[in-house]
Amino acid sequence: MSLGKIGHFLIAAHFWFGCYYDWNYVKIPIEIHDMGDSSFNSKKLKFLTYWDALLQSTFFTICFLNDIFGTNEKYPKSTPFFRKLKDLLLPALAFPLAMFVGVTFWGLYFIDRELIFPRSIDPYFPWWLNHLMHTNIMFFIILELFTSYRKYPSRKLGLSILTLFMVIYLIWIHILNVYTNLWVYPILNVLNFPSRIVFFAICLVLVVGMYLIGEKINAAKWGSYSSKLSLKKQ
Repeated sequence: MSLGKIGHFLIAAHFWFGCYYDWNYVKIPIEIHDMGDSSFNSKKLKFLTYWDALLQSTFFTICFLNDIFGTNEKYPKSTPFFRKLKDLLLPALAFPLAMFVGVTFWGLYFIDRELIFPRSIDPYFPWWLNHLMHTNIMFFIILELFTSYRKYPSRKLGLSILTLFMVIYLIWIHILNVYTNLWVYPILNVLNFPSRIVFFAICLVLVVGMYLIGEKINAAKWGSYSSKLSLKKQ
């Protein structure tokens, strides 16, 4: 059973509100945690977390629009635009990025939170916003995966879109480093050049792994429908 119009609307609205609040009200003084804003003020767009929050907001908005103008049928006679977009966006970006952001953030947080979310910024970044950005993204995308059927794209297409997205973000944080001489994430400041290469490679492997996990879960949950669809075409 799909989350439905109300569920998708509320989830999208709560992510949009989080993005709005973070952009307009979370102001961390440079003397508390300098992220290079005095040299190149990219605001929240420096963080993959914010990119992902915007992505989740957009994805669940598309789910809501699909509930109204598209279809959630397993075997539609024709596939509306919003359904096609929904079926591509979750596998290629929304699920793997949500899981990657959540797992890496909380993993590093419990190892040494100063590497990812220093204690000094706690007074400026509300706890509820932290969970919205790093916990809810995982919970709601998993819920969507289990409650709504989708046709996964070819692995080549899905991984190509995901890899391109990650490469673009990797280029972006290096541009920020050139202009500010600072890294967006504290962990990058304690790694030397070879270690950073290994770190980035591990991150790419991890996000690809998240894609494959999503693909496996989708097949395990909805594979019977895919089999029925194949039989109907014979």
